[in-house]
Amino acid sequence: MNGRIHILVYGKVQGVFFRQNAKELASGLGIKGYTKNLEDGSLEIIAEGPNQKLDEFIEFCKKGPNGASVESAKITYDEYKNEFEDFEIRH
Repeated sequence: MNGRIHILVYGKVQGVFFRQNAKELASGLGIKGYTKNLEDGSLEIIAEGPNQKLDEFIEFCKKGPNGASVESAKITYDEYKNEFEDFEIRH
């Protein structure tokens, strides 16, 4: 079954290749959506895909890549919309 998540990641999450690592992982898991830096220094992620793969993706987002220091990750579950072609980095 497919799902959709909205994640806001707080902490030292910009300038540490978080978005690039998230894109690579999402692509490998078959997850579609996007990630982008927000003006307040946080990171926003919208992701859609198989629920089991989303769980794995969430675990990554709670820790981040090497160099990141995640203080918190606010995760909201939403209805699957199938609106993305792939996973992209937005600016």
